[in-house]
Amino acid sequence: MKIEIKREMQAFPNTRSFHSIFLFFIICRDRWKIVTSVLSCRRLILMNSSSHSRLRIAICHPDLGIERLIVDAALELSSRGHYVHVFTAHHDRNRCFEDTINGSFPVTVYGSFLPRHVFRHLHALCAYVRCLWVAMCIVLFSDTFDVVLVDQVSAVIPLLKLKRSSKILFYCHFPDMLLAQHTTSLRRLYRRPIDWIEEATTSRADRILVNSEFTASIFQKTFQRLHAKGIQPTVLYPAVNTQEFASLDKGCSELQLALADIPQLSSASSIVLSINRFERKKNISLAISAFAVLLKQLSSLDLVNGSAISNTFVKDSIKLVLAGGYDKRLAENREYLLELKALTEEKGLMEHVIFVPSCSTVQRNALLAACICVVYTPQEEHFGIVPLEAMAAGKPVIACNSGGPMESIVASKTGFLCEPTPENFSSALFLLLSNSTNAERMGKDAREHVEHNFSRQVFGDRLQSVILQLVQSTAGT
Repeated sequence: MKIEIKREMQAFPNTRSFHSIFLFFIICRDRWKIVTSVLSCRRLILMNSSSHSRLRIAICHPDLGIERLIVDAALELSSRGHYVHVFTAHHDRNRCFEDTINGSFPVTVYGSFLPRHVFRHLHALCAYVRCLWVAMCIVLFSDTFDVVLVDQVSAVIPLLKLKRSSKILFYCHFPDMLLAQHTTSLRRLYRRPIDWIEEATTSRADRILVNSEFTASIFQKTFQRLHAKGIQPTVLYPAVNTQEFASLDKGCSELQLALADIPQLSSASSIVLSINRFERKKNISLAISAFAVLLKQLSSLDLVNGSAISNTFVKDSIKLVLAGGYDKRLAENREYLLELKALTEEKGLMEHVIFVPSCSTVQRNALLAACICVVYTPQEEHFGIVPLEAMAAGKPVIACNSGGPMESIVASKTGFLCEPTPENFSSALFLLLSNSTNAERMGKDAREHVEHNFSRQVFGDRLQSVILQLVQSTAGT
């Protein structure tokens, strides 16, 4: 090839001329087209020879920490015979999923030395720089991949497209421009180029995935230029490990010890559980207010389904447990926890509400095994993994009638979808607490629903199907 190009260059007496250089690039372009066509034909032959051909798949992820979806994607694709390599800008081996450090798939970190912020500002810009560094290293130092799955940050897509043989699959959890604050003129000025880059680079993906129909509708409304071009995302629901939650047994000694470590709880407690990060957008105050209404309602009754409910039972047995992620380094986490505790005291519920910040996995599993139901209070949540975990554990879920939960919960069968008011949530809680048969029946239906629609097996099958279609359509062009 080098000899032929040299001869073709010698055909031009003045190689410095613009005309000669132009013709040289035309020749290189045509020869590159031939090479890529041969590679595409080879890939098509391989894909037709087997429906489960081994593909080389890279995953570009900003921070391999507590994001379960990417880990599930890597595990499921690996289990189907594909080579999967995860590239990230940060991987804390002391704060990550076991699967990322036990050799299930290779993980390479690029750019951990780059700052995450500049004096607690410019987080988005720093995230872009870190991810671009990862993408540049993939292009320069890694082998070619059939597919690159990009998660969250779309700005890396044009850079990854430099490897023309790789197809880009972008997973959009939610448009970042809607999550960012635009409260001041300075913030709006700062976000304007970032928001423009987000939409422009998202359009460069060969296929776009979102986590729910709700997110798909927001995607189309937000990225109107993409929608006008006919670019529509495909819904790929996140998943849970149904076997992990189906095997939970509240009689397990490990889970009992985990519950014993939580003050104010006993084996006789009737637990209403909330699992959420301690952030204002999670609307945890709704659970506290609804619980206050519920206790007043129960206190005013003498009989419920023929069983006497005394004031002692209400005060001593029913507990609202507020568990979830808590990072004391984050000001919002600290402030919101104090706000929730103040609201609890204002409602006179200090003996009934238990806070479990920084809830461990064992504590979460113990609470899921022991609780009667789970309340999930965020409004217009993009999808929400907590309802899936609760239903997989055989627990009905009470959630707001908006966003992702409307797609994961079957109303009046696996849980209740309510207006976001204390009265509506309280009514749903009453139906479950006043009749244990309701909770048991709905919990059983909930577990079957998740196993059939949101298991990791189902997720892996759907993801592989999308990837194979992407590669086959590329090879056929």
